[in-house]
Amino acid sequence: MGTTDAFRRDTGRAASPYEPGGLLDVLGVAAVVLDQDGRITLWSPQAEDLFGWTPAEALGQYAARLMVDEEHVAEVLDLFVKVMSGGGIWAGTFPVRCKDGSRRLLEFRNMRLEDKDGGVYALGIATDRAVLRDVERDLALSLRLVDQSPIGLAVLDTELRFVLVNPALEQMQGLPARSHIGRTVTEAMPFLDTQEVEANMRRVLATGTPMLDMFHQGPVADPALGIRTRLVSFYRLDDPAGRPLGLAASVVDVTDRQRAADEARRRLALIADASVLIGTTLDLDQTARELAEVVVPSLADVAAVDVLDTALQLGTAHADDPGTAVFRALAVASSDADDAVRAADPPGEIAQYDADRLVTRCVRTARPVHLPRVTAEDLPRIARDEQAAELLGRAGLHSYMAVPLIARGEVLGALDLKRTRNPEPFDEDDVVLAGELAARAAVCIDNARWYQRERATALTLQRSLLPQRPTDLVGLEVAYRYQPAGSAGQVGGDWFDVIAQGGTESALVVGDVMGSGITAAAAMGQLRTAARTLTGLGLDPAQVLHHLDRTASGLDQTIATCVYAVFNLGRSCFRVANAGHLPPVIVRPGRHPQLLELPTGAPLGVGGVPFETVEVPLAPGDRLVLYTDGLVETRDEAIDDRLQVLADLLADAPEDLEATCDLLLTELRENDAQDDVALLVARVRPAQV
Repeated sequence: MGTTDAFRRDTGRAASPYEPGGLLDVLGVAAVVLDQDGRITLWSPQAEDLFGWTPAEALGQYAARLMVDEEHVAEVLDLFVKVMSGGGIWAGTFPVRCKDGSRRLLEFRNMRLEDKDGGVYALGIATDRAVLRDVERDLALSLRLVDQSPIGLAVLDTELRFVLVNPALEQMQGLPARSHIGRTVTEAMPFLDTQEVEANMRRVLATGTPMLDMFHQGPVADPALGIRTRLVSFYRLDDPAGRPLGLAASVVDVTDRQRAADEARRRLALIADASVLIGTTLDLDQTARELAEVVVPSLADVAAVDVLDTALQLGTAHADDPGTAVFRALAVASSDADDAVRAADPPGEIAQYDADRLVTRCVRTARPVHLPRVTAEDLPRIARDEQAAELLGRAGLHSYMAVPLIARGEVLGALDLKRTRNPEPFDEDDVVLAGELAARAAVCIDNARWYQRERATALTLQRSLLPQRPTDLVGLEVAYRYQPAGSAGQVGGDWFDVIAQGGTESALVVGDVMGSGITAAAAMGQLRTAARTLTGLGLDPAQVLHHLDRTASGLDQTIATCVYAVFNLGRSCFRVANAGHLPPVIVRPGRHPQLLELPTGAPLGVGGVPFETVEVPLAPGDRLVLYTDGLVETRDEAIDDRLQVLADLLADAPEDLEATCDLLLTELRENDAQDDVALLVARVRPAQV
C-alpha cells in the first residue's frame, strides 16, 4: 500500500480549503493538548479523523478515561506525570480506544508545553502506526533502490539544481555527488553542451510530459572514460496534490552496446564489400590483391595472401615434406606500415617455412592461428627470417592471426593478418570474421587457379599446334602474329598456317573455331592437321574446304570459319575459297586497300554446303592480309566500320611486314580483348633478275 493510498483510505473528510499533499497530510498527524489535570483543551481536525470524537465530544474530557482501556490507565497516568514534571519527551506505540469501540495502534510523541503565565500543558501528536510504517517502508525502499540501482539516477529541484545523485551516476560521470549537489547541470558539467539538455528539462518540468530514451553522446568529467553514449530520460516529480517538486533523470550508459552494434554493422559491411570486390576476375593475382585490400584497414593493418605452391601445380613443384610448407606470395596490402610490408614475402616469390612457423601450423592443421598479444619471443615464429623479425618489431606488431584458405575441402594457402597501428588486439570475433572472408575468397582463388591451369594448358596446346616460322616460300614473304585473349578471357581456337607445296605453290590458311578453352584448341589442332594433309594432295581450295567441313562435322558440335588461299608463282595469282570467314584484304601499290569480294560460304561443320574458288591476280609487291575476327570486332562498333578502319590503316602501312603486323595489333586490338587474334600478311616478291 502506497502512502497516497493510505492517505485516501484513512481520511474520509471532505476536501479542505487548502490542497493537502504534504507528508503530514499523508500521515494524518493528530494534535491533542491536555491541561495539567489531563483534560483535553485543544482537539485538531486530524484528531477527529483519527479517534472519531468531535471537538464538542472531546474537549473538557479526561483523555485517559476517553481513549484508554482500563488496564492501561495506570501506565498512561504514570507517563503523563513524567512528561508534565519535565521528564522529557515520550515516544512510543500505544493502543487507543476510538469512538466506534475499535482499538487502533498509534505512534505517539508527547512533550510538555508552558504558556507565558507559567501554565503547564501536555502536547500529544499521533498517527496511525500502520500508515507510518508504510511511509517508512516506502521511503527506505526508495532510497535503497536509488542507492543500489545500476541505472544512473538524479533528482533536481524546480530550479534544476541537483538534490540527489546515486552512486551509479557518479561512476558514469566520473564526478562525485558533492560536485553535483546544489548545482545546475551546466555548473556541474561545464565540459558538456548542456543548453539543449536544460531546455528539455524545463519543458518536462513545465508540461509534466516525460521525455524518454533521448540519445546523447559526449565526454564525461574523467577523460579516461572517453566519449560515452547514453540514453537519458526526464520525468517530473509531483506531490500527492499534483504540485511539481522537481525533476528526476535516469541515465543508461549504452556505450558498449552502441560499440557492439557499430562493430556488427562494420563486420556486415566488410562481408558485403568482400562479396562484391573479391573475385571480379579469374586472374589469380588480382583475386589475391582484392582479398588483401578488402581487409586493410578495416580488419588488419597489414594483410598478406600466400598460396601453397603445390596447390598451384605450375612449373616444377618445390620439395614439400610434412614438416614444412612452401608458399608462393601473391599479394600484400598495408595501411602505411612500411617496415611490416618490407618484412612480408614480396609477391611472386617462393618461401619455404619450417614446422615451427605459425603460418605452417595454420595450413597443416587447417585451423586459424590466433596470437592476441605478440611478444618478442613470438616474432621469429611469424617472420621469414631474423631481419624480417626485427622489422616487425620496429613496426609495432602487437597482434597476429593466420586463417587458412580452404575451398572444396582443400587447403590452398593462408590469409596472414597483422595489427601495428590499430591498438586493439584481434579478438575471437575478428577470427570468425577473418574465417568468413577467407572462406569466400578461397572459392574465388580456387576458381582462378583452376581457370589459370586450364588456360595455361589450352594455350600450351594451341601454341604447340601453331606453325613455327615457315621455311622460305617460293615467290612469297610472310609475317604473322598470334595473340591469345586478355587475362579475363579464354584461350580460343584461332589458327593460321603457311604450307609450302613444292614447286611454285604455297598455301595460306587462317581459321577460327567457335568456342574457347581446351576443347576449342583441340578441335583447332585437328582441323589444322587435316588442312596440312589435304594441302599435300594438291587439291583446289574449294575441295579442301569441302573435306574440312566433313572433318568438322565429325567433331562434337564444332563450328569453324576458315579462309584458304593457294599462291601460284607461275600464274601470278591466288586461288581463294571462304567458309564463313571475314574477307581478306588485298593491298596493291598506289591503290587503296580493297576487301576481296568472295562468296561467303557456310562455316565448317554445317555440312553439305558447297564452296567456291575465286582466282585473284597478284603482281610483285601486292600484299594479301588474312585475319580472324578478334582483330576487328568490338562490342560497340559496327563490323563494316571496323573493316574500313583496317583498310585505311593498311593504306599507310609501312613496307616492312613485321611492322605492319605490329601497327594493326596496336591500333585495332583492345587491351581487354575477349577473343584470340591470328594475323597473316603475305607479299609477292619482286621477280628475280
